[in-house]
Amino acid sequence: MPKLVTPLNDTQIKKAKPKEKEYLLADGKGLALRVKPNGSKMWLFTYSKPYTKKRAQISFGMYPDVTLSDARTSRAEGRALLAKDIDPKEHKEAFANDKAAEAKNTFEAVVREWIALKEPKVSARYAFNLRRGFELHLFPYLGKVPVSKLSAQLTIETLKPLAAANKLDILGRICRRINEVMEFAINTGRVQSNNLSGISKAFGTATHKSMACVKPEELPKLISIVNNASIKLMTRCLFEWQLHTMVRPGEAVGTAWHEIDFENKQWNIPAKRMKKRKAHSVPLTPQAIVLLEYLKPISGHREFVFPADKDPRKHLSRETLGAALRRMGLKGKQTAHGLRALASTTLNELGFDADVIEAALAHVDKNKVRAAYNRTDYLERRRKMMCWWSEHIEEASRGNYSVTGNQHLKVI
Repeated sequence: MPKLVTPLNDTQIKKAKPKEKEYLLADGKGLALRVKPNGSKMWLFTYSKPYTKKRAQISFGMYPDVTLSDARTSRAEGRALLAKDIDPKEHKEAFANDKAAEAKNTFEAVVREWIALKEPKVSARYAFNLRRGFELHLFPYLGKVPVSKLSAQLTIETLKPLAAANKLDILGRICRRINEVMEFAINTGRVQSNNLSGISKAFGTATHKSMACVKPEELPKLISIVNNASIKLMTRCLFEWQLHTMVRPGEAVGTAWHEIDFENKQWNIPAKRMKKRKAHSVPLTPQAIVLLEYLKPISGHREFVFPADKDPRKHLSRETLGAALRRMGLKGKQTAHGLRALASTTLNELGFDADVIEAALAHVDKNKVRAAYNRTDYLERRRKMMCWWSEHIEEASRGNYSVTGNQHLKVI
């Protein structure tokens, strides 16, 4: 028959004095207060481990921080666990480990780890925008939340100001990136499932407009507007360079002299400067070569073909041409990026091979079989197509002050 123990009371505990050796004051059912010679008092729970039945002990904390009532509540919880064959000490350690993991795996910590993994695969500008979106719209509210505790409701509430400001395009990108982060968290063992997969459905969808560009038959008018506009010569040359080469604005302004292979009449853009992080070669037509030769005395001693005015060691801003077109009254009619669409539309209407056009635009084919097509063959076919395009531009520029239309060149 188990020994009967008279439960403790607060008065007994308060009056318990330290002795030469530590001793225990039993409260019953495994709970006792240990009094040490230095006067400290600690609650201990003694029990038999499930299955092995070995004696074990767990601390419930120091008195008076943990009161008698608190200690008895902990004892009841411990006995309830033992009834389910769960070791209270192991349970407590597992809980502490989970809390430590949560503190380490906050949403911000996981996002930054994901960005670090993604950064080498994207452009510096894209990586900056990636970080900026999280830092502005998410980290101030969700950054310290353990990724395992993120709820759809909390995340949606955090994103509502963007929806209210009608910034649906930004909102859509952020929702997609949040889901990429959650997939990363699943793959790295932080969470078991993505409970944020449907958050985008709580908001409207942005209406995307294609980059504005004039109709193919309006190319002569566009060239006339640009060549008669009051703009700097370097901006005029940039317009023609981008028009002839069909590259993106950022790729055009960053053209470096060391990227130009005059011998093979080719412009080799390194992967780090391309949107898809894949090197791209542009066949240079006679008109493009003429433009480069024209620019050599101006910027040939610099790193970049289109140096910036304030600091010639840098290149022009990617916004230079777009801003100039808007000042010409072409807002909503023609953008710098839309020059690619103008070229694509014209070439498609003329019946050029769509795959060759896509290759010229440096679009990555999602069809892996077609993507494995012999790129050397594409390069030669692109050279012929782009020679036609440059001749078409030259014909459209007759009577205007075109740099590449050198037969009619009037530098002003």
